[in-house]
Amino acid sequence: MRKSKTLARLRNGEAIRTCVLGHYIPAYVCHAARAGYDCLWLDLEHRALTIHETQALLAFSHLYDIDVMLRPPTLEKTGLYRYLEDGATGLLIPHVSTAEKAQTLVDAVKFPPLGDRGIDNAGLDADFQIHDPDHYAQWANRETFLCVQIETPEGVRNVESIAAIEGVEMIFVGPGDLGLRLRQSGEMTIDEAWDAVAAACKKHGVAFGGPTMELDEMKKRRDLGAQLLVNSSEFGHFSKGLREDIRQYEELR
Repeated sequence: MRKSKTLARLRNGEAIRTCVLGHYIPAYVCHAARAGYDCLWLDLEHRALTIHETQALLAFSHLYDIDVMLRPPTLEKTGLYRYLEDGATGLLIPHVSTAEKAQTLVDAVKFPPLGDRGIDNAGLDADFQIHDPDHYAQWANRETFLCVQIETPEGVRNVESIAAIEGVEMIFVGPGDLGLRLRQSGEMTIDEAWDAVAAACKKHGVAFGGPTMELDEMKKRRDLGAQLLVNSSEFGHFSKGLREDIRQYEELR
């Protein structure tokens, strides 16, 4: 059973090198791992993959030794922990605005004494072997993680109580949804939201982060204490590469 690179960096106080994938591109998993990324954020909230495509990408992540932080399209309990059984290292859950919801998620994806996850002990996460169940449960609680997204003003107001929930390893600032709602409400700025998350996480010893695509943004959030820094995606590479390559045609004129 593999150890999480994300959690190793988290526990050492280091930045977690993270990129994004939303399509079935097995080679991207390989190249991300070879480039030195610790974690691949696999987005199933806004992208459609079949269960077999998802399982294949998770298998590739084990082959090339890179964590997958999977954002699921469901909150159904068995649906969540089956992604962990299939090999995801962590789950990124959108729109977590209350401590009650955070606790429900811990119950779903953590084994006792933290939660109430059902045990299988024979999936890819267990290397398809039946291990001692107590050892397996301890490993899973130690080497898989739950990351919850703060995407609403209510979530920012409740972030301290969310961060206090044992079993929540990371908090993720979602600037898209959160920024949309903050611009409408005028309640605070996105920077003020980041500050509130940083303060709550520092108080409760929880890691935090979010999308930080540009270097200036990465430095800004890292200076605030963020560890989960997302700075690359297949969309960015495709669009940048296509724009750069099409300029070659201008040389033909």
